[in-house]
Amino acid sequence: MNEPAITPKAAPKSSRRRSRELALQGIYQWRLTSDDPEQIEKQIRAEKGMGRYDAEFFSKLLRGVLTQHAELETAVTMHLDRTLNELSPVEFSVLMIGAYELIHHPEIPYRVIINEAVELAKTFGGTDGHKFVNGVLDKLAAQVRAVEVRGDSGKIVM
Repeated sequence: MNEPAITPKAAPKSSRRRSRELALQGIYQWRLTSDDPEQIEKQIRAEKGMGRYDAEFFSKLLRGVLTQHAELETAVTMHLDRTLNELSPVEFSVLMIGAYELIHHPEIPYRVIINEAVELAKTFGGTDGHKFVNGVLDKLAAQVRAVEVRGDSGKIVM
């Protein structure tokens, strides 16, 4: 009996994941070209076939990271084992998104932020870049969301 193989469809990406991917694209472009952030955002929005995304969240991420990059770079640098200039543009961009969300979006659980960053690094980064991103953001989360992280580890928080 020759029945056709059923291949499961990949789950559709959430609109927020797609927004993070688009923000990653914009931050990557900014990192390489130093183009005007407004122009980068307009260019990304003008592209065809972007898929379903949360336009407001995309804007907040892109604008937030690019306007506050100095603060984010400082927050991340203390957890790196190399300089910012030695990071690949993808690692840099993913870390900036993760740091921005950890610092400025307390309504999003830190584990979700780190998981999303790891997924971005797996999809767009080098072979083991996701492990590096995970380690850096874990350390940053412990610093900027100490109560949440301690509460997650099973310790009693009063």
